[in-house]
Amino acid sequence: MGDSGGISRRSVLKAVPVAGLAAAPGRVLAGRRADAPGAAAPTARFPQPAVACSRPVPGSPWSVLAHTLDVRFTTVPVPGHGPVTTRTYNGSIPGPTLRVRGGDTLHLTQVNGLPPNPAHSGGHNTPHHPNSFNLHTHGMHVSPSGIADNVLREFAPRTADEVATGAPEPRYVTVVHVPADHPAGTYWYHPHLHGATAEQVVGGMAGVIVVEGDVDAVPEIAAAADLVVCINELKLKDGRVPAFSSGGWVTGVPSTFTVNGTVNPTLRLRPGEVQRWRLVAATAFTALRLRITGARPGPTVHQIAQDGVTWPKPVPLDLVELAMGNRADVLVRGDAPGRYELRADGVPGPLLTVEVAGERIDPPMALPTALPRGRPYLDERTVTHPGADREVVFHADPGVFAGPFPNAFRILGTGATPAAHPGGDLTRDPAHGLFDPGFTNHTLRLGTVERWTVRSGETAPAFNHPFHLHTNQFLVTHRNGRRLDPPVWHDTVGLAGGTPGDSVTFLVAYEHFTGRTVAHCHQLHHEDLGMMQTVEYVAP
Repeated sequence: MGDSGGISRRSVLKAVPVAGLAAAPGRVLAGRRADAPGAAAPTARFPQPAVACSRPVPGSPWSVLAHTLDVRFTTVPVPGHGPVTTRTYNGSIPGPTLRVRGGDTLHLTQVNGLPPNPAHSGGHNTPHHPNSFNLHTHGMHVSPSGIADNVLREFAPRTADEVATGAPEPRYVTVVHVPADHPAGTYWYHPHLHGATAEQVVGGMAGVIVVEGDVDAVPEIAAAADLVVCINELKLKDGRVPAFSSGGWVTGVPSTFTVNGTVNPTLRLRPGEVQRWRLVAATAFTALRLRITGARPGPTVHQIAQDGVTWPKPVPLDLVELAMGNRADVLVRGDAPGRYELRADGVPGPLLTVEVAGERIDPPMALPTALPRGRPYLDERTVTHPGADREVVFHADPGVFAGPFPNAFRILGTGATPAAHPGGDLTRDPAHGLFDPGFTNHTLRLGTVERWTVRSGETAPAFNHPFHLHTNQFLVTHRNGRRLDPPVWHDTVGLAGGTPGDSVTFLVAYEHFTGRTVAHCHQLHHEDLGMMQTVEYVAP
């Protein structure tokens, strides 16, 4: 794994024409199946994002997905809100789905067509630069450095002077080499510029990445319709996304949830039909506890993957839990005809309506009994070197700062950012545990396995701090002190508050890629306000 052929691959990229393709809603390009046998017409009505696929490079063993992501304010229709003006990728919510395979290269050109940034006089841990962005390939095991999955870059818009003189809109290139043995599964992309992330994601800047591979060839999965179900959480008021102007911004504007850009779309399947749903929680503030409601026997749900990593076998579930940023691949099979709803606890309306109708498939489409292993488990016995155990604590101190953002959102524990006044009241300190771009909180050496315990210091159960580590997925072995059997791979894991708050223990191997990146709370306004740390992966 890793990019051992960087020079020759870069030379190939110079000669590659744009290979991104857009599909009409409900269709998937290059043989990707959107419809189960005999179910083409009903399934095609369920909206699907446009799709861009990788293409082989003539004379090369590699394929490249070359695509342009155009970012600018766009007016899009949102049922219940009418026309809404917001920042988008290519004029739609969500952006195009990017489909690649292990060994492919993502070559993305991003146009910043947004207006100049407003002046900013606050600190780096307050919202700023709302019209700058970058690109994060969330959950993927790829390089965090250079022009790859580097969230420390800034894709700035034109300045006011450049607009006045007619300078061209700036273009920025992201090149991500997908390792040949990258786990096949569902990932997503979104902007990740500190200070601007929350406002942009709740405006709809997000899209899905599909890495194709071994699990797709399982006969029962190959026979099923392959559907993206991207759940966006939008903050809308008076036809716009309000500027992130205060700490109460999140609770002051109700969330609107869309699935593939539509409020409560209808998804149809026949009795006995199996569909594969790629559930994506492209949410900034709300965890999703998903279930299908209605009369029984309703559609059955079997989860086959979490955060892009395939499980050993399908697991039947009544409830699928997704923290902000999580993904789950599930196989859904229709049973009794009727109308059902996909609902999330605490969300007032249905996310989508499921209509089971049409001629029964007899015998019903089969479910697989075993699946190719997504990633091998790690062994706790390899956690041996000094300092291999780390503790991370999410903690908020209210009323620390003057102005519209009074609360201090801290990450404490191992490697916490030093206090500005170590001998003083740390609950009032302006630096203790807050993101400092010049400070490295964790130095992580390739080839080692470490054990982290991450917990919430909050008492309110609704106060969720999802932990997200960039570059390397981690294996959760314990939740709230109880061992999981089997353990589960994640790249993001939710931590609700309580007395005590949630805790998880996980193992993580640092593999293949060096560079500086971040770990943070994926409740994104907390991240913008300082609940983030710098990690640096270094050579052995």
